[in-house]
Amino acid sequence: MGDENIRILIADEHAMCREALLNLLEREPGFAIAGEAADGEEALEQAAILKPQILLLDLAIPRFPALQVLRRIQEREPKIPVLLLAESMEVPRIVETLKLGANGFVLRESAPQVLFKSIRAVAAGEYWIGRSIIGDLVKALRDGSEAAGNDLRPAPFSLTHRELEIIAEVAEGCTNKNIAEKLSIAEQTVKHHLTSIFQKVGVSNRLELAVFAMHRGIHDNP
Repeated sequence: MGDENIRILIADEHAMCREALLNLLEREPGFAIAGEAADGEEALEQAAILKPQILLLDLAIPRFPALQVLRRIQEREPKIPVLLLAESMEVPRIVETLKLGANGFVLRESAPQVLFKSIRAVAAGEYWIGRSIIGDLVKALRDGSEAAGNDLRPAPFSLTHRELEIIAEVAEGCTNKNIAEKLSIAEQTVKHHLTSIFQKVGVSNRLELAVFAMHRGIHDNP
């Protein structure tokens, strides 16, 4: 096991499911199992001890419900990203979990390659949301903003062409390193631009910025 392996903590109520996930992930190059947990309380305890790079968390986990685990993780171990594993996910629940700090979700019925991609994406600091529901998610977040009287309008933002380019790349799921390479600028410069962008458009993380970009069409034509 090398340093490049992504260390995963599997938290699932069912022993057979944990075993199946463990066997599946151990066979995939670049992954390593940090540990297992059978309920929410154990997941929190193991996360604090093992410091995994990903917490793969069953949405239906008992004892401490998954939403409570998300809240506690944000309080105690905010650097550990959480990828939710679910039988199904409705848009309101997706929005709720993202607001609580989830970094993405994957359906149990998904192909193994989808699970692998989602883990790698989240471990790289990105968010993973199925493309099939992104339109519904954008609408839900937009409607929530409008209901709160916080409708986003393009005129006041005063975004530069470079900032628009960076927003478009974020919407495509690119990391800061990827963006720096594509635009031939320093990674630190990308970080400075993102700080300015966050302040201008009133978002607090990359997911919100990506949703903003998709709502505005910036990902298609910056």
